[in-house]
Amino acid sequence: MGYIGRREAAPIIVEGLKKLEYRGYDSFGIATIGNGIELDKHQGRISDSSHSAGHLKGKIGIGHTRWATHGVPNDINAHPHTDCLNQIAIVHNGIIENYADLKRELILRGHTFRSETDTEVAAHLIEEAYESEKDLLSAVQNVVPKLKGSFALLIISKGVDQIIAARYASPLVLGVGDGEFFAASDMTPILDYTERAIYLEDGDIACITPVTVEIFNGKNQVQRPVELVDWSIEDTRKGGFAHYMLKEIYEQPQAFYNSVRAITRETIPAPIRNPESVTVVACGSSYHAGLIFKYLLEDSCAIPVRLDFASEFKYFSPPIKGVVIGISQSGETADTLSALKQAKGHNCTTLAIVNVLGSTISRIADFTLFMRAGPEISVAATKSFIAQLAILMQIIDFIGDGEYEEVLLSGHRAIEEVLLMDLSGAVELCRNANSIFFVGRGPFYPVSLEGSLKMKEISYIHAEGYAAGELKHGPFALLSKETPVVAICMPGETYGVMISNIKEMKARGAPVIALGEQGDLELSDVVDIFIPLPETHPFIQVLTSVVVLQLLAYHTAVALNRDVDKPKNLAKSVTVE
Repeated sequence: MGYIGRREAAPIIVEGLKKLEYRGYDSFGIATIGNGIELDKHQGRISDSSHSAGHLKGKIGIGHTRWATHGVPNDINAHPHTDCLNQIAIVHNGIIENYADLKRELILRGHTFRSETDTEVAAHLIEEAYESEKDLLSAVQNVVPKLKGSFALLIISKGVDQIIAARYASPLVLGVGDGEFFAASDMTPILDYTERAIYLEDGDIACITPVTVEIFNGKNQVQRPVELVDWSIEDTRKGGFAHYMLKEIYEQPQAFYNSVRAITRETIPAPIRNPESVTVVACGSSYHAGLIFKYLLEDSCAIPVRLDFASEFKYFSPPIKGVVIGISQSGETADTLSALKQAKGHNCTTLAIVNVLGSTISRIADFTLFMRAGPEISVAATKSFIAQLAILMQIIDFIGDGEYEEVLLSGHRAIEEVLLMDLSGAVELCRNANSIFFVGRGPFYPVSLEGSLKMKEISYIHAEGYAAGELKHGPFALLSKETPVVAICMPGETYGVMISNIKEMKARGAPVIALGEQGDLELSDVVDIFIPLPETHPFIQVLTSVVVLQLLAYHTAVALNRDVDKPKNLAKSVTVE
């Protein structure tokens, strides 16, 4: 977060960093230009700290809240980092891959390093360049080509009324205010002050003064449009909910409805309406959404779908052709970005499904479909996952000539039905477990993967998702009365074999929590806890089962007094590989 303008910078940056904590929260720091470079940084969370940096003076400043990559979280490794003379300060998102070589060269030239971070090398390189150039912008322009990896950089220097911002493969947005400018990882902390944004592109270096912004790519001046952001500050507040995650779960009916309505036959690109084959690249929850899409599209339209982890795709690229879909909530996921670039190199048509206007992935893909989830603050994805499914199901509907239109337009009502479901019995079983298995078949197998991911992310209980028939190929050895199984058993082709699988689990002593269609007496008689879901179309049963598993994870985590919105070791936007 950076600020330059007519107000004191430190209080604005402090509040901005609090809104950016979902990106990282193991340490924080702020630097301002007051009587020289004034610096204040600490291990821990800025939202928990009594250190508010209120003593820092100056109307120009930069700040950072960290998710550690190089060096343990402590006061020294916290950003900002400075040069040898404490005249230049820098904050950095991303990874400088060649930092070790650069650091060795700098030490040989007499530089002294204080931290274990990769970021500090940039401060010393800029120090050298500034000494010869006597111009901060020129110094940064000379240093940036030496850095390999990903970076969003903000740099300030003693006696210089500028912030220099540089971006490559890591998000950086500028907020245009009234006689003031802001710079941040995303719009969340800027929305308090302005809805006008400039999205920097790869290779851009911006020179920001209190009155103007000049943007260069390399050393050539370029123009980037000022765009209006359609999120409001109210979208980023808890609104009376105990946690952002619960608020965002309750926003899912609207997120699904808005996303379905936003995708029309006119907005679906022509190559997507009639693909011969589809490849999906994604990570984490987005990968699970892609796997649900694979099951539903292949079953509904007989179009083959290949699914790859984006993190593997770059290094083990398969022979691909046709349409490649990259799914990412933030639109900044480094692995998914690399995979889409690889696909473009194979002359494939690329489609991005993202939640953030102006994000990097949306800019490099041939086509983009935007979710309408609004800002998602909690680290664990909920409403963005439902919005992804809304768009993917709409794609299936348009490929299938509108067969599912009425079903999808009513999907939000089914989600509303399950939001107030009593899960107390299931929560009591789960909160005392050492391990939990989630099982399903067909599209409910990736629903199980997503349910297990939510449970482990926020409750810290070990959880695994399996295709139900796979438990007997090894995991049965782990079943016991202390190992609950959450089974999704809906009517359809696999219903009979799912009942058999559940009986096999019960025979090994495992308590079973089952999600099934309301009124299913056979299933309710077999299991320990039966959770009835509305009788509806299979597409919508996927949605309702996902929401119930989100709520199960949430209430279990609350019962265990976990930090639901900021689970340990995780960050919202994974912008490093």
